[in-house]
Amino acid sequence: MTPSLFDDADPLPGTPLAERMRPRTLEEFVGQPHLLGEGRPLRQAIEHAALHSLILWGPPGTGKTTLARIIAAAVGAEFKAFSAVTSGIKEIREMIAAAERTRGQYGRRTILFVDEIHRFNKAQQDAFLPHVEAGTIVLIGATTENPSFEVNSALLSRSKVYVLEPLSTDEVASIIRRALADPARGLGASQTDAADDAVRAIAVYANGDARVALNLLEQAVAALDPDEAGRRRLDAATLTDLVERRALLYDKSGEEHYNLISALHKSIRNSDADAAMYWLARMLEAGEDPLYVARRLVRFASEDIGNADPRALQVALAAKDAVHFLGMPEANTALAQAVTYMSAAPKSNAVYVGYGAAARDATRDVASPVPLHLRNAPTGLMKELGYGREYRYAHDEAEGVARMSCLPEHLEGRRYYEPTERGLEAKLKEALDRARALRKT
Repeated sequence: MTPSLFDDADPLPGTPLAERMRPRTLEEFVGQPHLLGEGRPLRQAIEHAALHSLILWGPPGTGKTTLARIIAAAVGAEFKAFSAVTSGIKEIREMIAAAERTRGQYGRRTILFVDEIHRFNKAQQDAFLPHVEAGTIVLIGATTENPSFEVNSALLSRSKVYVLEPLSTDEVASIIRRALADPARGLGASQTDAADDAVRAIAVYANGDARVALNLLEQAVAALDPDEAGRRRLDAATLTDLVERRALLYDKSGEEHYNLISALHKSIRNSDADAAMYWLARMLEAGEDPLYVARRLVRFASEDIGNADPRALQVALAAKDAVHFLGMPEANTALAQAVTYMSAAPKSNAVYVGYGAAARDATRDVASPVPLHLRNAPTGLMKELGYGREYRYAHDEAEGVARMSCLPEHLEGRRYYEPTERGLEAKLKEALDRARALRKT
C-alpha cells in the first residue's frame, strides 16, 4: 500500500490519546468487517485505488474520519477536510479551486472530506455536484444521520452509502489494550497494568465509541499514582469516580429518537413488557421529554388496544397527568406502569383500521348529503322538506335498535369497525352484530 498520511507526523505535545492512536492503515483499523473484511467491496476498492464518492453513515467514534484518511493515504490522493458546522460556500469554492490546481499541476486527485455533511443546506450540497461529476474531487461525507433524509437525492445518487456499525465491546477493549501497550503513540511508557474488569468497564461505558473509550482511559491513567517500582494499577474500582453516568447516544430530533419510540411502540404491541420497559428507560435516561412519551402512549392505547381494553386509554391519560404533576424523575414509574399495563392488555387495531377506512371514503368518495331522516327539523320549512321524516327513536324500540340505516344510500352495508374476539371487544362484537342484524329486518 502507499505510505500513510501520518507516517512522518509526530503528534504534538498535548495531543489527545484518541488522536494519537488514530489508525493509519487498514491493518490497524478495528471494526466494520462487513465493509473492510477480505474480499468486501469497500476494501477491494481501496486496495485497487478505485476511487468513488461515498457517504459514511454511522454513530460517533466508529471510524468515519479515520477511514476517509486511510482511503486518501492508500490511493495517494490529496486529503482536504472541513466541517459542515464551520464552513460555507466560500470555503467550498476555495477547496474546489485548490483541487483543480492539484489535479492540473501534479495529476493528483483530491479527496474532499466533509464531516457532518447532514448539516449542509441544499445550496451548499448542490455546490459539490458539478465537481463530483467532473472528477475534480472525490467526495467523502460523514454523517450520524440517515442520509436518505439529510443528503440531497442528486448528491446521494452519485455516491455510495456505507453504513458503519457501533463497535462491539470486544472491539473497543482491543483498542484500549493496544493504547496501553503502545509506547510511542499510546500509554505504554506510563507502565500501566490494567485489570480485565477495568478494560471491560471502559469498553461498556464507551457504548461502541472508540473516542469515548480512549478519552476515559487517558483520564483514568493520568489520575493514577505510580507505586515504588514506577508502575500504575488500573482496576474497576479506580474508575468509579470518573464514571458517574454514561451519556446515552440520543438526539431528540434525529433518527435515533424515532428508532427508539418505534421500538417501544412495537414491543408493547407484541405484549413484550420487558423489552418495552427497556426502551422506555433508554429514552427517559437519555433525557427524552416525558410528555412526548406520554403522548405516544395515549396514541398507542387507542391505536393498538382500543376497545379490547378501554381502560388502557385511561391509564395512559393518568400517566400523562402524573408527568405534569410530578415531573421527572418521579414520573418515570407512572410511565413504566402504563407501558407494562398496555403490554399485558389484549390488543386490537379495529378502531385504527376502521377509522382509516372511513376516512378514505369520506375524503375520496362522493360527499353525499346527510339522509333526510337523520336531519333535525327545527323550522316548519324543514319539516315540509322532509327533514326528520321517517326517523325512528332507538329508545322507543323494544330491542333499543331502530330498523333504519344511518349511512348515505351509496354506502349502505359498508362496514368500517370489525371488532376482534379479544378482551372486551369480543362482547362489543356480539352486541354490534346483533344490532346490525336488527337493522336489516
